[in-house]
Amino acid sequence: MKSPIWAILLLFLILSCESKKKPSYVLSKEKMISVLIDIHLTEGIASALPISYDSSQTVYSLMEQEVFDKHQVSDSIFQESMRYYLQFPDQMDELYARVIDSLVVKESAPDSQEPF
Repeated sequence: MKSPIWAILLLFLILSCESKKKPSYVLSKEKMISVLIDIHLTEGIASALPISYDSSQTVYSLMEQEVFDKHQVSDSIFQESMRYYLQFPDQMDELYARVIDSLVVKESAPDSQEPF
């Protein structure tokens, strides 16, 4: 009687350890990095505007949509991609290390004519 229970538990354990494959709709690391860079630049611009917090949030929402349009990504795909990468802290650390490096480079060249 105990043997089937152990077999079921073992099967459950094996199936739960199955590696998660990246769904096809998840943005690639390169695309995710590019979108995150622009999102963070947009946040910085919106927060620096001399307007009320509520107004800056409205402006940010509009600017964020422009970022998604620029990268041809929907906000839902971006959110799902964030959820996916958040499941893997090492990958998320790698993504943000590259985002931060890129933002530091952009910050060190403030006269750059490159749009966000």
